[in-house]
Amino acid sequence: MVFSSPIFLYYFLPLALAIYYSLKRARPRTLNLALAILGYIFYGWSNPLFIVLMLGTTTVDWVASLIIAHDDWRVWSFRRRPPPMLDPNAPRSRLQYRMIVASVVSNLLVLGFFKYFNFGIDNYNALVAELGFDRAAWDGALRVVLPLGISFYTFQSLSYTIDVYRGQAQAVDHFIDFSCFVSMFPHLVAGPILQFSFLARQLAGRTLTVEKFGRGVALFAFGLGKKVLLANPCGKVAETVFNASGVHPIDAWYGVVAYAFQIYFDFSGYSDMAIGLGLMLGFIFAKNFDSPYRSESITDFWRRWHISLSAWLRDYLYIPLGGSRKGPVRTYMNLILTMLLGGLWHGASWNFLVWGGLHGGCLAAERAIGAGPSRSAVARTLRVLSTFLIVLVGWVFFRAATLTDAVDYLKAMSGLGAPPPGADLVRGLIYKPYYLLTLVLAAIVVWTAPQAWDFTRRLTWPRAFASVAVLWLAMVMLFTQSFNPFIYFIF
Repeated sequence: MVFSSPIFLYYFLPLALAIYYSLKRARPRTLNLALAILGYIFYGWSNPLFIVLMLGTTTVDWVASLIIAHDDWRVWSFRRRPPPMLDPNAPRSRLQYRMIVASVVSNLLVLGFFKYFNFGIDNYNALVAELGFDRAAWDGALRVVLPLGISFYTFQSLSYTIDVYRGQAQAVDHFIDFSCFVSMFPHLVAGPILQFSFLARQLAGRTLTVEKFGRGVALFAFGLGKKVLLANPCGKVAETVFNASGVHPIDAWYGVVAYAFQIYFDFSGYSDMAIGLGLMLGFIFAKNFDSPYRSESITDFWRRWHISLSAWLRDYLYIPLGGSRKGPVRTYMNLILTMLLGGLWHGASWNFLVWGGLHGGCLAAERAIGAGPSRSAVARTLRVLSTFLIVLVGWVFFRAATLTDAVDYLKAMSGLGAPPPGADLVRGLIYKPYYLLTLVLAAIVVWTAPQAWDFTRRLTWPRAFASVAVLWLAMVMLFTQSFNPFIYFIF
């Protein structure tokens, strides 16, 4: 189930809000229980077996965190003792160390199996075929179905046990509260990736106000508008160009710019909708995008793009690897390795590894150069343009089906590829006035408009009217579109 689907907009969301607000005078734990149940229904709508998987990993991390907090394996005695907050500087026992290892390994094994099993089998079969051992190939009948959003909720649950182990968060003594944190449907399948310490007090108690609800509706409206009015048409252009057997250079650039707009409005729109839904339920989530295509460097880009993932990679991967504490060479290696693993987090493909390596290499190069922000408007514009060009090259690997397809597309962009005779037919499909107007509007929003998160902080009557108008137009257009994918839904 996605936010931009009729079943969510017309059935699930109204019912969920009606149930939730009918319980608004109940205890916070009762509200958390209702949210947890709604989250499991939302997550298991396409495949109820996914609920069993998420419930299993949630249980493992909850029990592990309690054992770590109490430094005691006698789980049945925990209800009589509230979990203490660990001293960050105190040494950890062997039991605590074993529990954090068990939590990390179990989460990574689940993530690795479901996300990378097919990738490993495909590469194994390709290798044995290349060596001439075709009979040793794995039977292709066994394929693993990727659970929706497994990367997001796995990272989120894993960060909780790590924070408890580090002494940065207090363990939750009730399973309902922790289950609500993991399964809350606004951020369940596509983030933002929230740290438990950020939501701990809100889970214990939150206020439901008209101001929060109004801002939440406005954010949801603008997010849905981004998705339906901008991302979907841009995505249709990108799909046509990338799926063509060959295109002219100008068409290739047009297609990758369309994809850049699609993935930005698709994901930032979904984040706006998630944050808006959180506000409707009384929760305040942090901003997840901050005009990333206005960045002056790749370093700046990762401060603005998918902010919650950038923070997670920094806090739970880059810094534990040593960060910048062990000299410049080690710093560069840590940056590259972090982004390589961040690329693989996005998907099981060599394309994502190359994409992560490209960004990691740029981060390391910028750290070595040490360039600061530009002072002149001309220099700033040139840096924004050059950064955007690097990001576009990276998006080619992100979007292309295979590494070979990505290389062929880059050849088309550079004019090195010979387009087939039918390439001119593509132009008739992608340069329709509706698509041209959409891309122009998308560019205006990308480089001049304020972020919806900031725009809705002070909700005046004109802004409220604008949000209602966008919501109405998006819901009308939703019924006219047959192309309505969500890119990050499979990550």
